[in-house]
Amino acid sequence: MSVWSKITPHTIIALVEDRPGVLNRIASKWRQRGFNIESLAVGHSEKPGLSRMTFVVDADTNAEQVVRQLDKLVDVVDIRDVSHEDIVAREMAMIKVRSSQTSRSQIIDLAEVFKADIVDVGLDSMIIEATGEEQKIDSLVALLEDYEIIELVRTGKVAMLRGSAVSHPHEEEEEHYERYPGQHTW
Repeated sequence: MSVWSKITPHTIIALVEDRPGVLNRIASKWRQRGFNIESLAVGHSEKPGLSRMTFVVDADTNAEQVVRQLDKLVDVVDIRDVSHEDIVAREMAMIKVRSSQTSRSQIIDLAEVFKADIVDVGLDSMIIEATGEEQKIDSLVALLEDYEIIELVRTGKVAMLRGSAVSHPHEEEEEHYERYPGQHTW
């Protein structure tokens, strides 16, 4: 049994204050403990002034200790390891492939099978946008390799708990989080 067979991905969701330096402080904690961040997605949450981060980290031990340490950071409002919970997880990819008049219809057919969208068509290339589980994206990428992938970008996993459960319960007395002065909100 190799050391790599012990490594388990953990999906961590954090609700954090939308301020400069937060991502750096959180990533440093993972690095200090020797965890590799496999993917990271950050965006605004349903609460003004707060962002939601989804981390996928590889760990040969339980990530619980780092989650507890991160929960102590002043910028972290709430954090949760949802690895063993019932979640819906997706990622998005844009794949630019070489195309010609003869291969274009084959690529379009392949995109339709994966319920992907063609978002750009050039004289000798196409960009395909696909959303789904990691395995779906991996399969599409593998099949598109036959057409020569020019460029590929993936978002990393985003996740939510299934049903009416929420990863970060709403407080009865809701605090309003002010955006850091001068911070852009695009």
